[in-house]
Amino acid sequence: MSRLSLRRVFTLFVLFAAVFETSLASVLAVDYGSDWIKASLMKPGVPFDVLLNKDSKRKIQSTVAWKKEERLFGSDAANIASRFPQDSFSSLKYLQGAPFNSDIVTYFTSISTAQISETDRKTVALKQSDGTEWSTEELVAMQLSYVKKLAEDLAGEQVNEVVLTVPPYFSQFERDSVADAIEIAGLKTLALVNDGTAVAVNYAMTRTFSTTPEYHVIYDAGASSTRATVVSFSAAEDPKTKASYTQINVLGAGYDRNTGGTELDLRLRDILIDSFISKHRRDIRKDNRGMAKLWKEAGRVKNILSANSDAMSTVESVAFDIDFKAKVTRAQFENACKDLHPRFARPIHDALANAELSLGNISSVILTGGGSRTPMVQAAVKAAVGEDRIALNVNADESAVLGAALYGASLSRQFKTKDIRVTDVLMHDVQASYLASNTPTRTIHTAVLPRGSKHGARKTLTFKRQEDFSVVLNYPNEVMSGFPREILEAKIIGIPEAIGNLTERGAIDPVIKATVVLSESGFMSVRDALAYGEIKDDSITGGGDQVPETDLDEEAEKNEKKEKSKKALAKDQSSIPLEIEIVYNAQGPMNAAAKRASRDRLRALDNLEVSRQLREEAHNTLEGYLYKLRDLLDDGPETPFTKCSQHSERQALSKKLSETIAWLHDEGETADTMQLWEKRTGLEILEKPIVHRYKEIESFPQALNNSQKWNWSTRLFLTEARENVTADAIAGVPSKWTPEDLDGLEKALREHEVWLNSGVERQKTMKMNEDPAIETKEMRERAKTLEQHLQRLVRRKAPKVKKTPAKSGDASGSSSAEPTETGDRQGHDEL
Repeated sequence: MSRLSLRRVFTLFVLFAAVFETSLASVLAVDYGSDWIKASLMKPGVPFDVLLNKDSKRKIQSTVAWKKEERLFGSDAANIASRFPQDSFSSLKYLQGAPFNSDIVTYFTSISTAQISETDRKTVALKQSDGTEWSTEELVAMQLSYVKKLAEDLAGEQVNEVVLTVPPYFSQFERDSVADAIEIAGLKTLALVNDGTAVAVNYAMTRTFSTTPEYHVIYDAGASSTRATVVSFSAAEDPKTKASYTQINVLGAGYDRNTGGTELDLRLRDILIDSFISKHRRDIRKDNRGMAKLWKEAGRVKNILSANSDAMSTVESVAFDIDFKAKVTRAQFENACKDLHPRFARPIHDALANAELSLGNISSVILTGGGSRTPMVQAAVKAAVGEDRIALNVNADESAVLGAALYGASLSRQFKTKDIRVTDVLMHDVQASYLASNTPTRTIHTAVLPRGSKHGARKTLTFKRQEDFSVVLNYPNEVMSGFPREILEAKIIGIPEAIGNLTERGAIDPVIKATVVLSESGFMSVRDALAYGEIKDDSITGGGDQVPETDLDEEAEKNEKKEKSKKALAKDQSSIPLEIEIVYNAQGPMNAAAKRASRDRLRALDNLEVSRQLREEAHNTLEGYLYKLRDLLDDGPETPFTKCSQHSERQALSKKLSETIAWLHDEGETADTMQLWEKRTGLEILEKPIVHRYKEIESFPQALNNSQKWNWSTRLFLTEARENVTADAIAGVPSKWTPEDLDGLEKALREHEVWLNSGVERQKTMKMNEDPAIETKEMRERAKTLEQHLQRLVRRKAPKVKKTPAKSGDASGSSSAEPTETGDRQGHDEL
């Protein structure tokens, strides 16, 4: 029983430790953009800020690339795009959840030199130059894994949960793709938050509001699209706790999925292409490297034109061994983009219309996103809303990720942050479709989640059915050209049996109920399907005998409990849960087996890269070690290495060194990590005795001084201790030490002195290139043993002296002279 109890206690301790560790877990926030990734880590004890990459930059380019077998991320990957255009992948946000034949994939091919192929899910995979294919989810997962590693290096622990920003217009297919990539990366989706909502959280964190709502527009000009989100801020009070909090309500949003910084880069690249063709009469569009170079140059020139009226474009050997040079003016650039001017402002008007507000209700338009710095974008927005409403009071690059981090912190109890509560809304109408019960060929469409439905909403549908049937959730309107409309099919199973059971219980006209749920992250699902029928049965609803008036109060309480019990029983009796089988179309989320296979594939790639990195380190370490040995052998006769080594040892080491250098030159590039370490170990075996000798020579004086110090301290202690023991004996009081204690210490001292003196004398006869007669390690160990023996006696407390009680017949009426405790004298409390 005691063994069982201990086992239970240990199990509870492990469980508590696991729960405690989980409760202190870190939260990673990621703003995944088409051009840039920003991340932030929320962890107790870690300053709240944007996560830095290995180059101490505050944002990471959304690119993954291969340089032969080496995988690169961020700026390292972007910098080799012009050299390896078919092995560099960026702007992957366009492809998340996109069907292979959709318009957005066609647009992607116009801005990227990457080769694409169709997956078995009818989505997009990208192909390396060696033929290796990666799905969009796998490539995005690689980038998230890279960010995860940066966060773990900062946190000093595993990071498992992530909050990731998404555009408000993302459909279920795109959100599923994001969630799949997160899972493949080894992370758990804590939440997906719309990027405009995340900026609103960041805006509210340092501001206070009144109970009267303030209305603002979050205008986000990003690389892939332009979004506007109408948000209200107000102060509220929790009715239960009476605590005040800030309420953020998203009222509506507008967007243009194809107008953003990437489209501006595309227009500018076209200007550079036309200039090249007109000057050199060669079609650069047929050269992938040239197109990649011009794409990079277009982004650079665009940044220059944001602050200047013209810019000089210069690309060395852009294509066909031609050096390209052209001047681009801002007027020329803006003229090429003049059709985009009204499209930049349109999301604001659409958002206001969806929120059922006018521009007069808006306090400010908060600009965010890298594209908001572009003069033509600012001019379009100012023309639409007025310059006095433009607000530049958030960080255009970092407000979304910081807001997402704060949003993630609000979902955890371990962080103490300002109480901000968010209500977001759905951007697309969702309907439920099912076959009519009486006319199986007729499909009924029911609006369940109209645009503007709040995240977290639930809608229960009631059906009169006797057989199993399916409910299909779909978009009545196309969310984007080429995207499917069907979200999922929910097969409700077990209806005939459930209806039969309810009928036997006395249910009247049973029905089927199914609940459609919109999660806080914007995912739609069908849950809680059940067969329900009202049962009228006296055995359940019951009656009761009359109760005497004197027991009314007591009986009333009993009846109330009985009534609650009866209602609960009646509810259990009147409903039967049904099984729901969810079926996704081809563009739906990856199944568990596919995600597991992708995760294993990425893990194998990570292990291969770690193995390759270890091999490179072993190769470099061996190479550096060979150079060091060669220098030691060539430094001359007066060096410590030469003085402490024998001619035969140097000769053997030199021979082994020459053999290893030749082997490294011939076979080093193909050798594995173990072979490289074995070659180094073979040399270290020959070098170690020599190094040991001159290290012993360096350490000997200090070790000898330490040993002699403790010999002297022990001898001093013994002299004074024996005097104290003698004095205690004369005074008739107990002593701290017995003669046996002191004799034992003196014996240990003499043995140590004899051993040390003998070893020192032998060491005097040894040459520098001979092994030492006495090792400094043993000297320190023996001195430590003597020190511990001495300290045990020094720290011993003096025994207390018992007072002798006074005798009743003593004429003086007092006790005999009180002896003095040995503790009153100065003792050896410390050396």
